[in-house]
Amino acid sequence: MKVSIFNIGKILSGDMGAPVIAGDTIVMENGEILSVGSGQDDSSDVAIDAGGMMAMPGFIDSHVHITFGDYTPRQKTVGFLESYAHGGVTTSISASEVHVPGRPRDPAGVKALAIAARKSFETYRPGGMRVHAGSIILEPGLTNSDFVELAAEGVWLAKAGFGAFATPYDYAPYVQMAKEHGMVTMVHTGGSSIPGSSGIWADHLIKMQPHVSYHVNGGPIAMPDSDFPRLVNETDVAMQVCTAGNLRTTLLVADLLKSARRQDRLLIATDTPTGSGIMPLGMMYTMSHLSSLGQVEPEIAIAMATGNNARAYRLNSGIIAEGRDADIVLADACLGGSQNDALSALRNGDIMGIGAVITDGTPRFVGRSRNTPETVRKARVAKSRITQMFTGESH
Repeated sequence: MKVSIFNIGKILSGDMGAPVIAGDTIVMENGEILSVGSGQDDSSDVAIDAGGMMAMPGFIDSHVHITFGDYTPRQKTVGFLESYAHGGVTTSISASEVHVPGRPRDPAGVKALAIAARKSFETYRPGGMRVHAGSIILEPGLTNSDFVELAAEGVWLAKAGFGAFATPYDYAPYVQMAKEHGMVTMVHTGGSSIPGSSGIWADHLIKMQPHVSYHVNGGPIAMPDSDFPRLVNETDVAMQVCTAGNLRTTLLVADLLKSARRQDRLLIATDTPTGSGIMPLGMMYTMSHLSSLGQVEPEIAIAMATGNNARAYRLNSGIIAEGRDADIVLADACLGGSQNDALSALRNGDIMGIGAVITDGTPRFVGRSRNTPETVRKARVAKSRITQMFTGESH
């Protein structure tokens, strides 16, 4: 199916180095972006009139506590992932399947859990969302041959922070083994989040050298302020801030990375569903906090939720460019507010309204999100050769 979006008011790339793209039209086919430019494409099967709205990459939530299916036992809720898609999240990355009731803790069990989770989401797309599941929970006793097996089965995520180690320093060789087998490694950062886990601070992270410091602003409890400059200046670790964390330290991290000219290392995520709840609009709230309180330009805050995550996790989504995954969101200021466009809304501390979500080159809804206020401008399907309405459910 060939899909085009025209009459776009502004295109954000998701790339922090060049956040705005010239043009008013995006053309997609077979799940990829064919072109970004100007003028309509008359050969499209579906043509979407953006009505002057802003186009941006779909958000990548790099800290989601999935289990199996679109269900969270932590909040006993069905359909939360589809709900997140209506908040503009087109990709979720598992923070490990730690919330599976009775989760195993032995090497055979954690391997089986990671492999099963990954395979369960290979073709399952709740609400059209792409879910990268199956993160091995690092536990004592895992061996090099275990990582060989995991990599052969396609597991590429590894999580430290919930294993039965005497001290966090003991994770270091396991993180290194995971990295040697091509896995992206993530480490819980801050105070204890669940019974049985422990606090992990800068000294531990410097010893482990993971790819990503998870919820560095606190999940939900932050580490001491003196540790943040150490992570910024003594490592190249990506620093993920989450909505379900500490807002003050979110702003501290943003300021330190901006001063160091390393905003490319800041990743926005939610760390949900947790005891903090379900947050379909959580990523947008963090963007608005950074833009209105943290002196981060809104197009840069959006890149922190899209292209920065894509780079850290080696994904083909998160950037609007030829050959990238066709995961695109149309956004605008919310109707009835004080602002008249999406970026001004973020600067004002507001969320954006979502007017359309396209994932894998397929429109999931066009017109109105279930979870955001109505947009000032209206997107519509101007032409369709497909017998489908592409409208989202109303409130």
